[in-house]
Amino acid sequence: MRPRVLLIFGIVAPLLAVGAALFTQYRLEMQPCPWCVLQRVIFLGIALASALALAARKLGTGLGLLLSIGGIAAALWQHFVAAASASCNLTLADRIVSALSLNTLWPDVFEARASCADAAVALLGVPYEFWSLGLFVLLGAAMISAMRR
Repeated sequence: MRPRVLLIFGIVAPLLAVGAALFTQYRLEMQPCPWCVLQRVIFLGIALASALALAARKLGTGLGLLLSIGGIAAALWQHFVAAASASCNLTLADRIVSALSLNTLWPDVFEARASCADAAVALLGVPYEFWSLGLFVLLGAAMISAMRR
């Protein structure tokens, strides 16, 4: 696949993922935990990195790949560690989102509204965070492919 197509995928897919997260939050009442919110931030970062890669391919794809790896780690942490915790207050996810002030600047999108245990839900029979995990893997592969071409 052409690098430009991969980079456009790197812009569009994360934006659609955040849109889907907002749909499930506001229409299906699936409230986000801090790790869910952090994954939204990472998706938006990947979209920005992909846009940057259209002008500066190595810098943008490298940043996009690092963010994808961070997203993979966040999704796995959410599933295997945070979901087993009754409280996920003041976790790394909380601190990152708070440090960026996104939860106060745009609370409708970036405010955690559930504990990690409460946010452990399935969508179409698959744990919600595994949907994110799958997309982070695809985005990371797209960044590697765009970087190599």
